[in-house]
Amino acid sequence: MPSLSLFRFLSLSIYPKPIKVFTFKFGTASSADKFWTHLQKKQSNIEKTLALVNAKLDSNCVCEVLERCTFDKSQMGLRFFIWAGLQSNYRHSSCMYSKACEFFKIKQNPHLVLDVVEAYKVEKCLVNVKMFKVIFNLCREARIAYEALLVLRKMPEFNIRADTTSYNVVIRSFCEKGDVDMADKLMKEMDLIDLYPDMITYLAMIKGFCNAGRLEDACVLFRVMRGHGCFPNAVAYSALLGGICRHGSMEKALEFLGEMENEGGSCSPNVITYTSVMQSFSEKGQTMEALRILDRMVACGFAPNRVTVITLINGLCAERHIEEAYKLIDKVVAGGGVSDGDCYSSLVVSLIRINRLDEAEKIFRKMLASGAKPDSIACSMMIREICGEGRVLDGFCLYDEIERMRYLSSIDSDIYSILLVGLCQQSHPVEAAKLARSMLEKRIRLKAPYVDRIVEYLKNSGDKELVTQLGRIGR
Repeated sequence: MPSLSLFRFLSLSIYPKPIKVFTFKFGTASSADKFWTHLQKKQSNIEKTLALVNAKLDSNCVCEVLERCTFDKSQMGLRFFIWAGLQSNYRHSSCMYSKACEFFKIKQNPHLVLDVVEAYKVEKCLVNVKMFKVIFNLCREARIAYEALLVLRKMPEFNIRADTTSYNVVIRSFCEKGDVDMADKLMKEMDLIDLYPDMITYLAMIKGFCNAGRLEDACVLFRVMRGHGCFPNAVAYSALLGGICRHGSMEKALEFLGEMENEGGSCSPNVITYTSVMQSFSEKGQTMEALRILDRMVACGFAPNRVTVITLINGLCAERHIEEAYKLIDKVVAGGGVSDGDCYSSLVVSLIRINRLDEAEKIFRKMLASGAKPDSIACSMMIREICGEGRVLDGFCLYDEIERMRYLSSIDSDIYSILLVGLCQQSHPVEAAKLARSMLEKRIRLKAPYVDRIVEYLKNSGDKELVTQLGRIGR
């Protein structure tokens, strides 16, 4: 019966088929079993004997062992993770640090890290600085800076002297947490124990001061680092320039950009540097000034990229300099750096955002007529806005035209549901059936928020043909 087909479709739309979960390959699973069996022996100083396990260590193996330890063996799981990070044939990725923090909920239970260090002490384990570095990286990933500091203070209890790398991780943790004062104290503490800040230390502190809006401190540190043999590179310049753009005057930003250009070499600004300055000008409502930065960038031999163009078009449209946006597109397309499809797609999106839908639609249709490919954001926003005006049939016709040109590969799946609901409500059964067939072919399901409205329409319309089409999508 058609109604049964419909309800089958609706239930599958809201409750999709369960995704198959594939287990690890046999070899990897076998390795995890061996390590897991060894960990369950509850031996003291487990790190000594883990190396005797004849098993391949890789990310899948580590991940499975950690997952098995989450229920009642968190400390043992963390110790295994730290040990694994020291092996010559394996290295933790940033993703693995994230997974470890997630498995053991370290952010919510920061004491777990301190418990591991205490267990090392009680069991008189042989601990080295590399083990502490794995712990510091866990703390940083979990954003538990104060626990990282406590671990740093415990290193002398194991007769281990913290090195610059250890301090750097803790300093970065405090900077990312927003406690720049503590980070600054730690950097000054390094001098007292004959450790020297390196480029990573200075870069972390400069970013920290800039994020805190303390530009003067960042500038002082920028000058001081030269005296310590750390000559600023493009990354350091860009970090300070970013802070000046966010919290300082744009005049000072231009002055600093000039310093980078004059310095030359590895300190020369690149496309990313110039674009970030342009973005700052645009965010402050000074996009016309940003255009002058573009000219300056091109004069230095750099072509604008897609991000540069989107930044400028968004700013120009927001400030109602539409003609300048057209001129910019002509210039960029002629230079060959960015395609006309990307440029005009950005213009369409920007015009929609400032409620100039008619102009955006004209540009969009000209793009289709000329063969310029609009991106998925422009396609989705255009159809959504047309439907929002109640012109659902126009929206469907535009969708149909885009589909014939095969530009729908990444269009938002929501658009299909919006169109189908609108076609149902405005009684366009032929178009609705066509769209339903398209959804069937693409395996696109109705979004839950729209199901009730379609059900209500079908109850009132009694359109069996449409019900049949919808039923097919659920099969």
